[in-house]
Amino acid sequence: MSKNVLITGGAGFIAHHIIDRILRTTDWNIVTLDRLDFSGNLNRLADMMQDHAPEVRRRVRPVFHDLKAEISPLTAGMIGDINYVLHLAAGSHVDRSIEYPMEFVMDNVVGTVNLLQWARTLPNLERFINFSTDEVFGPAPTGVLYKEYDRYNSTNPYSASKSTQESLALAYFKTFKIPITIVNITNMIGETQNQEKYLPKVIRRIIHDEVVQIDTTKEGQIGSRRYIHTEDVATGLWKIIESIISSEEKKSEDYILPEKFHISGSQEISNLELVEIVSTFMRKQAKIILAPSPRPGYDQQYQLSSDKLRVLGWKEKLSITTRIEQVVKWTLENPIWLEIDHVQARK
Repeated sequence: MSKNVLITGGAGFIAHHIIDRILRTTDWNIVTLDRLDFSGNLNRLADMMQDHAPEVRRRVRPVFHDLKAEISPLTAGMIGDINYVLHLAAGSHVDRSIEYPMEFVMDNVVGTVNLLQWARTLPNLERFINFSTDEVFGPAPTGVLYKEYDRYNSTNPYSASKSTQESLALAYFKTFKIPITIVNITNMIGETQNQEKYLPKVIRRIIHDEVVQIDTTKEGQIGSRRYIHTEDVATGLWKIIESIISSEEKKSEDYILPEKFHISGSQEISNLELVEIVSTFMRKQAKIILAPSPRPGYDQQYQLSSDKLRVLGWKEKLSITTRIEQVVKWTLENPIWLEIDHVQARK
């Protein structure tokens, strides 16, 4: 049976990969909700949908709305009846959150409340899936992989806004019986990523013979991440949705807490290793310096366990090294994604 899905931030980096997956896997209809700020780009959707037949492309319908404002009856009418909400729209850059903390409160906290308030009115809502980050758990000690219900320890305005977002989702689950699933994801890479993010920033600096600074702690320890490609995030999400569909006979009020899943890369690599891998694939030596991070409260590493999702049969399609090579090659073939300084354009 066909479903109707609302995807917030549909023109963003993560969402267009998920939309592609849904179009290829189902006959579902998709409504995207966007305000098209500096991180949103409809060209992502247009380029992706060129690979689909016209009748498939017609299943995607954009609606323009800024979630800092309530969803009005007119906008609600344009969205229509929805079975699944995938809430991806968010401010998602730590450095910008330190400079503009209230912007992240408005986008990630106020925006989520407005969306949850509207979701309460949906008569056929089957699941509200809230996307979050590994950063809500804070830095992980060596050897520790945080599990889904471990305690949060936010260390910057971005992660604090996302943990607040999750708390609000929990409150609406308990108070208003909205069927909630929360998904936490480690650092992502992929094609069309905004160049303020680490991998495209590294590629851009190597191209222009600029210095690539590898941030360290004050003690000189190099940061590391469990990077994951957005295609693997999309397949992980679909495994979660399949598990939701197969267990829909269980009422949401039967759960003590909302369901939670982690989508995490299996291999941890240091930021120095990432730069060296990129340099090798680009066949150009990077100009590297190691220096203490200028970021207040710099977190050396984040770690999530994705064992719960792997039990469902999910795993990464390719190794992270192969994925980095894939992204480097695509980016060099599509340099326009590195030419616009989106951060400066915003200012």
